[in-house]
Amino acid sequence: MQTLRCLRSAWKLFQPGSEGAARRHYSHPCSRGSFGLLFDIDGVLVRGQTPIPAAKQCFKKLVDHQGKYKVPVVFVTNAGNSIRQTKAEHLSHVLDVEVSPEQVMLSHSPLRMFTQFHQMCVLVSGQGPVEEVAHMLGFQNIVTIDKLRESYPLLDIVDHNRRPKGSIPPTKGLQQIDAVILFGEPIRWETNLQLILDVLLTNGNPDRNWNNMQYPHIPVLACNMDLMWMTEAKNPRFGHGMFLVCLESLYKKVTGHDLKYEALIGKPSIVTYNYAELLVRKQAERLGWATPVKRLYAIGDNPMADIYGANLYNRHLQAAQYPQAQTRAKQSGAHAQAGYQTPNTTSTELGGTPGVFGPGSDLPEACRSILVCTGVYSKEEELPSDTGHTEQRTFHGHRDFGFDPSLMQPSFVVQDVNDAVELVFEQEGWPLD
Repeated sequence: MQTLRCLRSAWKLFQPGSEGAARRHYSHPCSRGSFGLLFDIDGVLVRGQTPIPAAKQCFKKLVDHQGKYKVPVVFVTNAGNSIRQTKAEHLSHVLDVEVSPEQVMLSHSPLRMFTQFHQMCVLVSGQGPVEEVAHMLGFQNIVTIDKLRESYPLLDIVDHNRRPKGSIPPTKGLQQIDAVILFGEPIRWETNLQLILDVLLTNGNPDRNWNNMQYPHIPVLACNMDLMWMTEAKNPRFGHGMFLVCLESLYKKVTGHDLKYEALIGKPSIVTYNYAELLVRKQAERLGWATPVKRLYAIGDNPMADIYGANLYNRHLQAAQYPQAQTRAKQSGAHAQAGYQTPNTTSTELGGTPGVFGPGSDLPEACRSILVCTGVYSKEEELPSDTGHTEQRTFHGHRDFGFDPSLMQPSFVVQDVNDAVELVFEQEGWPLD
């Protein structure tokens, strides 16, 4: 139940001073379907800095003549090299609608709930304003890769232009590092890989010698597992998942042990969708909806991240609701259905924190996945069937996630995000005007 408490604490962050913040509250009736939309960004709304034409079309349908949203909308991206304010401003410019930071969920956003690490000394890796991002998430004692290499000048020597010249500079020394936070792919992979290994193999103190027997290592929390992502280039580019593959391989090669993660955050982990649902819930309250959000629609271009994650979340929504359905059936005298069967969910798939679900009545009924063909996935690509031989397929998901081919099957496949929104409105009985 640790994560349930974390989720409730996170909900209070959205409503400071509110004692009943974790409960749903709506004030006006809603006669149509009650739903929320989760949009991926890269490959769905933009490719690099270039907007996908269908994106502006669909958002004209999502706001009224005053520019106010008709339904809850959250942007759920595995990107993590910026703060929410910056991403919101970029989306506002691209989509010609106002996007608030409260509508944006970056891969690292759920780290706000990992309060047990906020007072620790953490090494952060990535690019962009990583120190500012860490502070905004609640971390108080932060060491960047640049600060680490400046304190230990002899650790980073592959680039001859950056290695020390002349006399050996003194080591400044730092406070012992307690945990490593991986926000996203860095610019200088070799530097980051080398220094992260140095920290892991010295129990957080690079003044020491490597110790392969120091296992397990200090905690590692990683955001964004995407192996590849789509930009303006014709073919996908390496993502942070590829950097993680390199780090895992190097650690295994040097120590003989598997690199262990305290948490893997971002799509397709379930904690990411739980956090997104909190944001949707908050928007529904602002819209004055009289009924809870019953369905989520997750629109994405990456079968392994967007579709797999939405389907994994949906499967656990069903599992969370089954006990309540059985209880209601018994109370009404109806015949209870046969036991609900679902594969065991690992701590990794939950995001590294077990007990992620609250009561089934406090969750949506379903999360439906919609795959668009403007990014990583194209119609020429064959999705794995739920009866396929998984051992013969190339698995682009993270090492620690089990591969269930059925979870890569989207609820719907459409050409672009405009078609996706039109489909949702049709499903929910909402007018398109």
